[in-house]
Amino acid sequence: MNHAARIDRLRARFDVLGPSGGVDALLVTTPSNRRWISGFTGSAGVALVTRTEARFATDSRYWEQVGRECPDFDLVRVAGANTGVAPAILEGLAGVRVGFELADVTVAALEGWTRAIAELPASSRPTLVPAPHAIEDLRMVKEPEELDALTRAVHLGDAAFVHASERAEPGMTERQLGWLVQGYALQHGAEELSFSTIIAGGTHGSLPHWRASDSPLEAGTGVVMDLGVIVDGYCSDLTRTIFLGEPDERFARVYDIVLTAQTMAEERIEAGMTGAQAHAIAAEVIARAGHAEHFGHGLGHGVGLDIHEDPRLAPASGHVLADGHVVTVEPGIYVPGWGGVRIEDQCVMENGRLRSISTAPKFDRQFDCSRGA
Repeated sequence: MNHAARIDRLRARFDVLGPSGGVDALLVTTPSNRRWISGFTGSAGVALVTRTEARFATDSRYWEQVGRECPDFDLVRVAGANTGVAPAILEGLAGVRVGFELADVTVAALEGWTRAIAELPASSRPTLVPAPHAIEDLRMVKEPEELDALTRAVHLGDAAFVHASERAEPGMTERQLGWLVQGYALQHGAEELSFSTIIAGGTHGSLPHWRASDSPLEAGTGVVMDLGVIVDGYCSDLTRTIFLGEPDERFARVYDIVLTAQTMAEERIEAGMTGAQAHAIAAEVIARAGHAEHFGHGLGHGVGLDIHEDPRLAPASGHVLADGHVVTVEPGIYVPGWGGVRIEDQCVMENGRLRSISTAPKFDRQFDCSRGA
């Protein structure tokens, strides 16, 4: 990753960040933003980018690591392990407007930074100003190295799904099926899971964010499997819905509606659309089929260093889609007391159109989703 180029891209935005007048520096505290701008993979530290400098403050546990991972940053050595507030990183910035990440800095942290600045000599005090989305907006367009890591993560997640789904059977608990996903992923190169695997059998399928439990899977029911892995810091996100036995008419009908909604969305979403317009493509298919009230979440979200990031595909999203965006397309139908179906691909926008990175099989003429009853 070219972090020097990222620093330059951030500096180019300083004049339009924050309130009127922009900023002269940005304090980076969000862990994924900190990694994106610096390359630091540790758990504690603060980055600061000014118009002429790049500094990284952390304690002795990470001094050597910063030297290895962050060659574009000057190390600011902090005593003790509390690097949430590191006043030493602000030295020499008298009168400078320093932006902070509004979505990450808590009230307590802001009070800590304000107090630390107040304790500096009056002639050395910078001014803190909110600078929302300073780095998040840059992160939406993925670089080639990021796309490579994302693709490897997606394909490993695909393989973990196939491995686990082929072994799913009645009597196995949701948690046991989830362990098959986790075991395969970790044994084949995943750093960790990108979120706790969702295994929602039978009626649990109507709960979009159900977590795997000790409930046994039952013959003649659907199973929603939503899983993700992390490779080189980048996340995958995949959902497939399988059926234990021969799918009945109701399941087949609901599944077909969801698959049609997803297929139409992936085919019709294009660069220049807003996230709201993209969402409406799938939502209209589901609504026409009589299930408007059973699809309550957004169609998708960006994926990268975070499992959920911008841009968003949702009713209120004004994000304008562009080449290089990596998003999920995951319509679903959730019927209380019956269950649910969700199908999710991870896609990249290329040449103005979406291309699915996900290769895991779906229940259609190319794949029999039924499992032994």
